[in-house]
Amino acid sequence: MTASTQLPETASAATRQEVKEPQAIDQEPKAPPTARPDRPKAARRDGKAAPAELRADCIADSAGGLTFDLTAPQGDGTAWNAALVLRLRGGDGVDDEVRLPLGPNGSGRLRAVLPSTVALAEGRWNAYADFGDGRDPRRLLPGVNDLRSLVDRRPLAGIGRLGVRIPYATKFGNLALRSWLRGPHAEAGDILVAPDGLTVSGRLYGAAPAAGARAEARARRTPAGNGASGASDVSGASGAPDASGVSGATKATGLSGADAPPVVTVPLTVEGLDFTFTLPYDALAARWEHGNEPWDLWVRPAEGARPVRIARLLDDVPDKKQVFSYPALPVRAAAGHLRVGPYYTLDNDLAIRVAGPDDAPSESSEQDTRAATGS
Repeated sequence: MTASTQLPETASAATRQEVKEPQAIDQEPKAPPTARPDRPKAARRDGKAAPAELRADCIADSAGGLTFDLTAPQGDGTAWNAALVLRLRGGDGVDDEVRLPLGPNGSGRLRAVLPSTVALAEGRWNAYADFGDGRDPRRLLPGVNDLRSLVDRRPLAGIGRLGVRIPYATKFGNLALRSWLRGPHAEAGDILVAPDGLTVSGRLYGAAPAAGARAEARARRTPAGNGASGASDVSGASGAPDASGVSGATKATGLSGADAPPVVTVPLTVEGLDFTFTLPYDALAARWEHGNEPWDLWVRPAEGARPVRIARLLDDVPDKKQVFSYPALPVRAAAGHLRVGPYYTLDNDLAIRVAGPDDAPSESSEQDTRAATGS
């Protein structure tokens, strides 16, 4: 896929763990070592200097576009077909590679533009530079990011599909993009944690609340081999309930009635496109079975409408789990004292974890998964 060369109109200045989020796990076997920007070029065995580092400065605009600026390598010509290449991590389809024309932008500088109109599939995209010289594209390193336009971004309320792209440095120090593509979308705002429950405020995009609007907490469970239920490792749309309220997990397993994953619903308080709801913790605790159990949060805009996943996407933080931390509070239940608290998944979706009396709400396995993210 090749993107347009059109520049954006505005570019702003600058025990037991059962919850796993595998979508962001790194697919690359290794990555080149990262050197300091001011380190001199290392000499190769053939006496020639090693290729200089390529760092790309990124500027985001409020519409969702990104501009990449990098310094052209000295002594290397830039062909007419030079491109900044984005590759979806783990993808191998035609649409899993996007080539952005890379052209001159002042003395010794090159520029590529990712317009907001170019759709990127949801996931993590590695960034490369292809100078059209017949060599393999070279991995880009992050330069200076100006993402101020993403902070408290407010897209048009009637937008049908919301695209979010945030550049970040991977654990190996390379440049990558985290992309989301959602429509409709329920953006999480203020979150209030209280002993009796969780109050969430947010805003709907691409859908309008109507009669029967409600929030839904859906247990992320699949049947285990012994008949007990366990936590699924999927937190995304694959478990999304349809307009009738039947979840994808229920359809896939054929479970229904008492065997289907439980759902807790509460009404929405609505003002325009803004919504608020309070989810009592005891309703979740009463349905706890074992271990650490996650519940995914959705908004159903109206009776019979398809539900919308609640997530926090409209800012400059690519991985909310590492930044936003909420307490897990004790809740008395028939099974004993449980601990219940909200958290963001590796996809920045909002969820709640219910931990049993003998299972602290540990995130050790998720930290291991998070450590594997990025390349």
